[in-house]
Amino acid sequence: MGVVSEEAIDEFLELINQVEEPLKKTFENVHQGYMREHLSRFLKARDWNVFKAHTMLVECLRWRVDNEIDSILSKPIVPSELYRNVRDSQLIGMSGYTREGLPVFAIGVGLSTFDKASVHYYVQSHIQINEYRDRVLLPSMSKKNGRPITTCVKVLDMTGLKLSALSQIKLVTIISTIDDLNYPEKTNTYYVVNAPYIFSACWKVVKPLLQERTRKKVHVLSGSGRDELLKIMDYTSLPHFCRRGSSGSSHHSESVDCFSFDHPFHQQLYNYVKHHYETQGQAEPAKQGSFHVGFPEPEAESVQIAIESELHKFENCNGLCKPADDKKVSP
Repeated sequence: MGVVSEEAIDEFLELINQVEEPLKKTFENVHQGYMREHLSRFLKARDWNVFKAHTMLVECLRWRVDNEIDSILSKPIVPSELYRNVRDSQLIGMSGYTREGLPVFAIGVGLSTFDKASVHYYVQSHIQINEYRDRVLLPSMSKKNGRPITTCVKVLDMTGLKLSALSQIKLVTIISTIDDLNYPEKTNTYYVVNAPYIFSACWKVVKPLLQERTRKKVHVLSGSGRDELLKIMDYTSLPHFCRRGSSGSSHHSESVDCFSFDHPFHQQLYNYVKHHYETQGQAEPAKQGSFHVGFPEPEAESVQIAIESELHKFENCNGLCKPADDKKVSP
């Protein structure tokens, strides 16, 4: 980190030390003892403009207080069958770690249906995974490695991707906006694998909805991406859909893959949330409403126009569209 960067962090630190409760308390939960690293993420997200980064962080802290994010890891999605339904339709899991100690999150973009629960449960689940990563996994890995580890990598599986997936663009936009505004610079790199030719059309719709700094982190790998990913992680940390040449996200091909509720990561997360709920002196509820979190609504009209435009282009191919060269899909 250069002199200018350190000076910016010092200036930012002076400003943020002036925040009062309850923002101060939630800030402690956020940085987990790695304050300078945390401030640098917000500075990067605002091109090292201290004033803009300060505004962004304060708004993030207010969002956390207003939506009780500090307590979200004590609010289980119950009954367990509902959580299983969420896991079966929102395919995400942790497959291991890179050789540098960064958690590897696998996401089944192409086969996620988001059709077994309300949008609020999917948002709740996403935020819980973020918070578990930031408050449990990353501090643990930082301690184990003797240095700050504050980011992760994500491997996005496009197996089964269809243009109909764009019907879920509103939910995807809500989640990406929550991440951009409240969890900036937490993902080091996004690796896209098993991308069918239809990916190009979908990417044209999604790309404008992402922040520029996020788009630059997207790397589209050839095929399953196995050879490239083995350069940064061991075979045991490869997501299951990268281990076999033509296999994809289908979590019925293996007994327990990282998307499954039965995978150790999801069992640990679910039991962690359940335990923290029970330590409040309450028995597990038989039924609980979703944890409603405030989020910005996407501009539905512009999104719909983009979807219809890509559908129209695809229809005009009349079946003559050829698979695109994955390596030529630029972020």
